[in-house]
Amino acid sequence: MARELFAEQGVGRTSLQDIANRLGITKPALYYHFDSREELIRSILQPLVDEGEAFVTAHETLRAAKQVSPRALLEGYFDFHYKHRADLMLVVSELTALAEFGLVDRMRSWRERLTRLLFGGRRHAGAKKKKRVSAPGARWGSWGARRPGLLFGGRPTLEQSARATIALRGLQDCCLEFADADRDELRRVTVDGAIAALGL
Repeated sequence: MARELFAEQGVGRTSLQDIANRLGITKPALYYHFDSREELIRSILQPLVDEGEAFVTAHETLRAAKQVSPRALLEGYFDFHYKHRADLMLVVSELTALAEFGLVDRMRSWRERLTRLLFGGRRHAGAKKKKRVSAPGARWGSWGARRPGLLFGGRPTLEQSARATIALRGLQDCCLEFADADRDELRRVTVDGAIAALGL
């Protein structure tokens, strides 16, 4: 119910009273479960974060056992984003409102950690050194750094890094842009496109 209201009215224009009214309960009853609107929003997005961490952890194990393939990884990445496409759409459409809660920064940190795990723990060869900034989303789970990449080894080239960015972000965008398409067909053409972008 809360997710539907946020989508209809926007996060900033939806109060806890609005949510209580939609649920048919009193506002104090809603406060019994959630101390604040921020806590409610976090509870909506938490499954996305938890399952994302589980996805990465599983592929760390597969990498250690040398049992992972680019296609299997990208298919899993598609499945994850397709399952959570409603929450991802909420994040994308409410960047300003969610920034007030620090959730957007956490999601950016999450994607950065995932990319680092997939494609190497260091910047691409030839990249300029940047000042290190602490990730604001660290308390939502740290997925580690400076590991060999699942696809390109420990240090991808600029071309490989660019291809990886196109593949990952393009796959995510397709889950949002074509959400009404047949899932199996969308999965096939999207993963094929990501594989092509990676040059594999």
